[in-house]
Amino acid sequence: MKCKVTTLDNKSAGDIELSEAIFGLPERPDILHRMVNWQLAKRRSGNHKVKVVNEINGSTRKIMNQKGGGRARHSTRKAPQFRGGATTFGPVVRDHSHGLQKKVRKLALKTALSSKQASGKLIVVDAASLKSPKTKSLADVVGKLGLSKALFIDGPEVDANFLRAAANLVGIDVLPHQGANVYDILRCDTLVLTRAAVEHLEARLK
Repeated sequence: MKCKVTTLDNKSAGDIELSEAIFGLPERPDILHRMVNWQLAKRRSGNHKVKVVNEINGSTRKIMNQKGGGRARHSTRKAPQFRGGATTFGPVVRDHSHGLQKKVRKLALKTALSSKQASGKLIVVDAASLKSPKTKSLADVVGKLGLSKALFIDGPEVDANFLRAAANLVGIDVLPHQGANVYDILRCDTLVLTRAAVEHLEARLK
């Protein structure tokens, strides 16, 4: 499929041929859902922790007789039902990540790219570079392209001036093609790829 290429000044820069196998797949919400869950699970630190009975500082002495008192049977003040006692079934330090097949991850990234193309939210620019690292320069570019919340994906190396200019611009993110991922693509309103990004993504996903 053909896609128009523009410059950062929103002027025509020819066309580019996009692979149907990467940018023309049908929608698969199930695959995208699995991939986003996998990404967010890997991101979780899992360091939340409560104290169990053997970690509470206190005596293990039995607080009352087992029988004859007419009250419930208790063992120690560290039991969960007492103030200052342990927590029952509370969170413990653990790894929240789970496995997901490589072919499913690759399909999810293709599907995310295809969904942006199908919805008209994909823009291909000739290059993403600025003469100076000024946020105002990039703000002018964003205004000309009509973007509000966008993700720019470049080739293996992102232009230093462009990256620095985007650091203070709310809603604009910049990634090299190696960092392209489903969650960030779906989170943005518009996906902006450079020619270099298209070439490297197609080589990565073929």
